[in-house]
Amino acid sequence: MDPAFRDPRRLSGFPVAFAAAAALAALLSGCALIDRMSGVTEAKSLQQSGVQASARILQIWDTGITVNNDPVIGMRVEVDRTDGTHYFATIPKSLISRLDIPRFQPGAIVPVRFDPQHPARVALDAYEYR
Repeated sequence: MDPAFRDPRRLSGFPVAFAAAAALAALLSGCALIDRMSGVTEAKSLQQSGVQASARILQIWDTGITVNNDPVIGMRVEVDRTDGTHYFATIPKSLISRLDIPRFQPGAIVPVRFDPQHPARVALDAYEYR
């Protein structure tokens, strides 16, 4: 075998940079995928542009998804707007801390945000996302 192929200096340069860039891209796309699967993307979006409200939890269900042992749940809620009107909505995915499970039971009042242009778009506002 040609000795140049065994030279460790040949490992630097383009192949190493390409491998590092590919690993970084995979990591970032994996994080974005987890955010979408857990409802975090929707919550982040509504935390920036949505209207604050409270909601009474009517029903919860397990989505079968966990992130770092924290469950992702779905909820049927009754949203109470600050103008006194109420409406029903479904929050398909919300990542909650496993320590907070007792906080998210039917009958509990939780903070939410909704899109004023599309009020059916509701997300839990219990956690601050970056």
